[in-house]
Amino acid sequence: MQSQVWWVRITVSTRDFHSRNRSSILLPTTKCLHNKYYAKTTRNAIRDLRNTTDKAAAQENAPKVYAMIDKLAKIGVIHKNKAANLKSGLQVYINKLA
Repeated sequence: MQSQVWWVRITVSTRDFHSRNRSSILLPTTKCLHNKYYAKTTRNAIRDLRNTTDKAAAQENAPKVYAMIDKLAKIGVIHKNKAANLKSGLQVYINKLA
């Protein structure tokens, strides 16, 4: 009688949970590119506001940046709570400027 060797195969789930149909493989749609453009533009505006050391200039630009953040939340690019956290953090930064 031959001895049986039991191999234990540990499988790691490597299944890709994304859709595999043709529409998911196509290039990004116009809406995706539109969202990426506005998200990048807003990130640049936030970065510029955080690099500002003049309180008057920061207070002048803040409403424009807040409007951009609100628009991202409205169209669903970012969550509304993330928008609130970003605006709150910017306001804290502006208040700390001398």
